[in-house]
Order: sequence, then structure tokens, then C-alpha cells
Amino acid sequence: MSRPVTGTAVIIGASSGIGEALAHELNRAGWHLGLLARRRDRLEALRQALAPETLVRGLDVTQPDAATILERVFEELGGVDLVVISAGTGHVNPEMHWQPDLDTVTVNVLAFMAMAQAAMRHFLKRGRGHLVGISSVAALRGHRASAAYSASKAFQSRYLDGLRDLARHSGRRVAVTEVQPGFVDTAMMKTDRPLPPLIKRLLVASAATAARQILTAVRKRKKHAYVPRRYSAIAFVLRLLPRAG
Repeated sequence: MSRPVTGTAVIIGASSGIGEALAHELNRAGWHLGLLARRRDRLEALRQALAPETLVRGLDVTQPDAATILERVFEELGGVDLVVISAGTGHVNPEMHWQPDLDTVTVNVLAFMAMAQAAMRHFLKRGRGHLVGISSVAALRGHRASAAYSASKAFQSRYLDGLRDLARHSGRRVAVTEVQPGFVDTAMMKTDRPLPPLIKRLLVASAATAARQILTAVRKRKKHAYVPRRYSAIAFVLRLLPRAG
């Protein structure tokens, strides 16, 4: 018996972390999936645990042909209802070496913009759709050890806000959701010092928990979601805290 299909979703950066967990969550919810990431072998392994019709394609978001490859995937799938941009990188770089920060900006700013533009062009032409960008609570304040990462996430926040405004003025039924995770237990969770056990227990969520909460935000077509939800209170405090000195 075939499964009822909720819609068609593409996850960019599905080979690990939140993207991989979200692939499992959407699959369980009945979505038809297209999964893209640089590590094609990991996607092939992931597909074994998902619906047999899951489409996987290799994609390096930093390459000039990345948007073209994404558009071909939209065509292969016969149109897409949801695009999640989960690809990202970041480095702890208090010494301000050039290459790590260049890598961060290339992936989190230039490549993010290229993927978001391709998705929005598709949705505006189709007349409907939902773009989800995985940003970070790091966008709320700069940090001495990861200035470029915080700045790149702030760019994503403002860019998604601009695309939301574009969608509203277009009159199309296009939603744009920004997801701002706090600490999620993935390879992307980098700190300049280890978290104390109690703080880790309170502040760090599993990728599966993050994925469930993201799917809830998608279903509600929310403009913004903190993941885990407790970070909404933390974000409020962060905005109020003054800078020392």
C-alpha cells in the first residue's frame, strides 16, 4: 500500500545533523523527499532508511552550478512545496585567520543566498511554497571567538526577512520561516570551551528534537521559530544584556 503524500520537500544539507534528522521526520510524516548534500555517499546510506522513491543528488553549494543543479531537482520532482536550507558551516577563530572566515562567509552568505534565490524563484513562479532557512541564535550577538559566524547568521536573518517581504508583496502564497537553533548536538556545535554538564543538559537538544520542532513550525507556517523552544527566553535575555566595558 502506498503512503499518503503530504507534499514534496527538498532538504539542502541533508547528509548530517539537523538536515538528516529532518529527513527522517518528514519521511515519517509522508513527505516525498529530495535530499542534497556534498557527501553523496552519506545520502545514499540515508536513503536506505527512507521511502524508496526518495531522490538524492550530490550538491556542493559553493560551486557556481549549485543553483542550476537545485533547479533541475525541482523539475525532476515535478515541483516542490518546501525547501529547507540546512547547509552551513562555522569556525571558532579568535586568531582571525582568513581562510576559516572566508569559508564561513562563502557557505553561510553567498551559497545561502544562491539557494534561497533559486527556491524563491521556483515558488513565485508556481504561486505557492515554503522556504525554511536554518539560521542560529548566534545571529543575535557577535562573539569574540566566532565573529564571522555570528555575522553570517545575522545576514541570513535579514535576508529571509527581505524574502518574506517580497513574498507578501507578490500576492503569492509563499511562506518564509527562519529557524534559529541554539545548541543542538551535532558536529556543528562548536564552542571555545566545553559546556559544564548541567548547562549542557539544560541547553543542548538532540537533532531529533530539533527536527520535530521544525516540522511543527512548518505545519503552522510560522515566520520564526527558536529550537529548542526554551531559547525564546534566552534570546530575550541576550537582547537585554549590556556589553561589558
